[in-house]
Amino acid sequence: MTGLELPLEALVVTERRGPLGTGQPEHELVLALCAEAASIAEVSAHLRMPVGVARILVADLSAVGFVSVMEPVGDQPTTALLERVLSGLHSL
Repeated sequence: MTGLELPLEALVVTERRGPLGTGQPEHELVLALCAEAASIAEVSAHLRMPVGVARILVADLSAVGFVSVMEPVGDQPTTALLERVLSGLHSL
């Protein structure tokens, strides 16, 4: 799965921290934000970056095992999840 396929409501959780060696401070920002689960939309909003960039950063971190991505299951997301995504989008 590429970063561009990650849905906005997919939840991201930091699994481990450590030196990435990428030289990209944005990766560290994503790891810090996702210490508690955050959606792709929230990552984008809180870090003030385009959704596409957030998706790519999360995909990079997932590929090396620094974050887990939990995609929504079923057709109906929970109300709490929708409220968090909406809040993240309003922050944009």
